[in-house]
Amino acid sequence: MNTLENMTPREIVAELDNYIIGQTNAKKSVAVALRNRYRRLQLDEDFQKDITPKNILMIGPTGVGKTEIARRLATIVKAPFIKVEATKFTEVGYIGRDVESMVRDLVEAAILLVEKRQYSSVYIKAEKIAIDRLAKILVPGIKKEKKETAAPNPFEAMLKGMGLNPSADSEEDDETETEVPESISINRETIKQQIRDGLLDNREVTIAVEESKKTMNSPMNASLEQMGIDLNDTLGALRPKNKVKRSVTVREALDILIQEESEKLVNREDIHAEAITLAQNSGIIFIDEFDKITSRSSNSGEVSREGVQRDILPIVEGSQVTTKYGTIQTDHILFIASGAFHVSKPSDLIPELQGRFPIRVELDDLSKEDFVKILTEPNNALVKQYVALLETDNIEVTFTFEAIEQLADIAYRVNQETDNIGARRLHTILERLLEDLLFEAPDMQMGEITITQNYVNEKIAHIVEDKDLSRYIL
Repeated sequence: MNTLENMTPREIVAELDNYIIGQTNAKKSVAVALRNRYRRLQLDEDFQKDITPKNILMIGPTGVGKTEIARRLATIVKAPFIKVEATKFTEVGYIGRDVESMVRDLVEAAILLVEKRQYSSVYIKAEKIAIDRLAKILVPGIKKEKKETAAPNPFEAMLKGMGLNPSADSEEDDETETEVPESISINRETIKQQIRDGLLDNREVTIAVEESKKTMNSPMNASLEQMGIDLNDTLGALRPKNKVKRSVTVREALDILIQEESEKLVNREDIHAEAITLAQNSGIIFIDEFDKITSRSSNSGEVSREGVQRDILPIVEGSQVTTKYGTIQTDHILFIASGAFHVSKPSDLIPELQGRFPIRVELDDLSKEDFVKILTEPNNALVKQYVALLETDNIEVTFTFEAIEQLADIAYRVNQETDNIGARRLHTILERLLEDLLFEAPDMQMGEITITQNYVNEKIAHIVEDKDLSRYIL
C-alpha cells in the first residue's frame, strides 16, 4: 500500500469500507478530492495556486454516514478535521459565533496534530530527563544549611503576598541546596531502572507541577481573538509561573513530567508555523445542517440565514483569516457540507455558494441488508462492541444470524413507520434488547449466552407491534 500522503482513490475507498457500509458514490467523491490534493502538491508552485479543491455537498437523511465518511477520511490521512453546525453561526451584527471561528478551530486541531508529532520526536530525550527528575524526588539529597541571605527582594515579597512564589517547589532549586553522596547517587540509578521497568508504577509520590492555565471566556476575549489576540495568553505571560503540589502514582508522575519536558524541548513558533501550513493545505471542514441556512428552511429569521450564507461565501472562496497563531489562507481547505434537504433543496442556496460546492452526492437510504452488514461487518460493528463490553464481566455473548436479521428488520420497519434516523435506530434497539443483560451481568457467574431470534422477539417485538409505544421507546 502507498503512504498516507499518496493513497490511491481505490485504497481510500477500501479503507473507508472497513468502517462504513454502502454509500459508494460518496466514498468515491471524497477519495478523488483527497487524491487531487496530492496531485496538486506535485505540480509547480505557481500552478498550485490556481488549482482549488472541489468542495462537496452531501445530500441525504440523518444516520446514513455523511459525518462518519468525512471524519474517517481525516483520520486515514491524519489531516486536521473539524465538524461544525451551520445553525450555530449568525450574520455579522447578531449574537452568536462568527463564521471565521470555524477556521480558527481548524488551526487548533492542526496544533494538536503537530504537537503530537513533535512530542513523539523528542520523547526519548524527554523521558530520560523526566526519569532523572523523578529519581531525585524519590531519593532526595541531604539538605545543606541555608546561609544568611541579603535583604529580601521587594518584587519577590510582593508576589508572595499575592500567593505566588515562582521559586517555590522547584526540584532544580532544591537540588542546588542539597549534597548527593555516592550512596545516594547509586541508589538513584537503581530507582531509575525500576521506574523504566515499571516496578514502581503504583507507588505514590508528591511532585510540583505548573498550575494549569485558567481560561477566560469573556465577550471581550472573543472579540480580541478575531484580531489574533488571546487575552488568556497575554495575561498568562505577565503572570509568573506558579507550581502546585500533587500526589500521584509514579506512572502518572512520569507522564506529567515527560509532558513538561517535551514542551521545553520543542519550539512553539515552529509548531505554530507548521500547523498553519498543515491546516491551509490539508485541513477539512465539515459543515453539517447546511440545509437549515437556506431561506426556505423551516427556521425563522430568513434574512439572517441568508446573511450566514454570505458570510460563509468568502471563507469557502478563499480569504485570509487572522488567528492567534498567525494568518491562514483558506483557498485550499476542503469544505464538505451536508444536509437532509427535506424542506429545501440545494438550489435554494444563494447562487454564489452553490457554485462553490460543485460536487453533489446523494446518499442512499439504508436497507434491511445494509443494517445486517452494519451490525456485523465494520471493524467497530455494534454487535462487536456489545460483545466486548460484556466480556469485561466474563459473559460470552453470541448472536445468531437469525437474531441479527430480526434486529435489522425491526430497525428498518421502525424507520419506515416513524422518522427515518438511519443507522442510529440500531443503537436504540440494541440498547433496549440488552438492557436487562447489561444490568445483571456483573452479578452473574461466568457463562455463555446466545441471543436468538426468539430472544429478540421476546424483548422488543411487542414494542414494535404497538405503534404508539414504538414511537416513544424505539
